[in-house]
Amino acid sequence: MLWAVFTVLAAAGQTARNAMQRELTATLGTVGATHVRFLFGFPFALIFLLVVFLVTGSLPRASWSFVPWLLAGALFQIGATATMLAAMGQRSFVVVVAYIKTEPIQVAIFGAIFLAEIVSLPMMAAIVIATAGVIVMSYKPGGMEGGIKPTIIGLISGGMFALSAIGYRGAILDLNHPNFVMVATFTLACGLVLQAALLTAYLALRDRAVLTAIAGQWRRSLFAGFMGATASQFWFLAFALASAASVRTLALVEVLFAQAISAFIFKQPTSTREGIGMAMIVVGVILLIWSHPT
Repeated sequence: MLWAVFTVLAAAGQTARNAMQRELTATLGTVGATHVRFLFGFPFALIFLLVVFLVTGSLPRASWSFVPWLLAGALFQIGATATMLAAMGQRSFVVVVAYIKTEPIQVAIFGAIFLAEIVSLPMMAAIVIATAGVIVMSYKPGGMEGGIKPTIIGLISGGMFALSAIGYRGAILDLNHPNFVMVATFTLACGLVLQAALLTAYLALRDRAVLTAIAGQWRRSLFAGFMGATASQFWFLAFALASAASVRTLALVEVLFAQAISAFIFKQPTSTREGIGMAMIVVGVILLIWSHPT
């Protein structure tokens, strides 16, 4: 059950990183805040890889089939992060995360199509219950706050996060290495280096002022990058041990963490409806753990 421990740790780290990125969006813009997690995250990923290499003494031999999986994971994650930050500028922190977390059903579908990872009926029930809890939390009586646009952005972001999870899970499986820590860390390092290079080149060509602004925010960005790399390390360790559908469903505990951030930092109270939704998420997560093969 290490995959469950890794997932909960990843969700906690990601919640902290999301909160920091939300604050950086005001000064760096959506693309700039998106780039922070990659540019300041990849050095930590390389350090993680060096440590694991010194312990294990070997690196995976990646084949050409590893590349498209890695590209899918990296590119969809860039798009998902950008749309997530754009949505956060229009809705409350917890509700945006809730819309994004409608991804588990999409992950289950994509996992079945691309990785042949078929979930059992109890696991699918867990996914549906937990996702329904997210929808209950997101529903606003009398209409959607801020209109339909931020809702659509959040749902699209969730879809891209789902495809990113499938891409990275496929890349990890493609390495076919006996040490799950090494394959997870190797894939993470490759992905973050690729993402940092792509976004740096884009900004150098389109908006160099953003790169200058990022440099000016290096202290806050460094910690956000560290938290992002650490959270991603735990995500990838979980992906190396369990299906993407299982990991991303258990990851809905992030909504609970986000609620705590919303209440204690952003001073947004929890309604009865949100409490019911959170209870449904907890029930779905418990069912998932119970039904997951050991």
